[in-house]
Amino acid sequence: MQYIDTHDSSYQAGVCNIGPAEIRRRRQIGFLGLIGAIALAGLLLAIDAPAWTRLSLALPMAVALEGFIQARERFCAGFAMAGLQNMGELGSETAIEDDVALAADRRKAMRIHAMSMAGALAAGVAFAILPL
Repeated sequence: MQYIDTHDSSYQAGVCNIGPAEIRRRRQIGFLGLIGAIALAGLLLAIDAPAWTRLSLALPMAVALEGFIQARERFCAGFAMAGLQNMGELGSETAIEDDVALAADRRKAMRIHAMSMAGALAAGVAFAILPL
């Protein structure tokens, strides 16, 4: 795993594309997704929902994992796909002009999406198959 200096606030293609304000925002999104997943799990258990419906837990878990992974990696997948970076305050995005940097950012974005989806599906399947 690559060490990322959390005090360095400069854009690095394929490594980090968001600064402290955006990192906080991604962490908040992660917590909101986690709260949503816990609430959904409680609701599904309370109504004794069929196992197949418990797979829906994957949706809020995907939001939670996407937020937490992006905060940890200091990297916004959405910005990368749009060709942006924001190392400053919220709303101060700038375009990535270099094609090589843009390609590196998009590869990292796809890895983040894949990790989030894999974890969310694992959580949804585990919740569905647990004998509750």
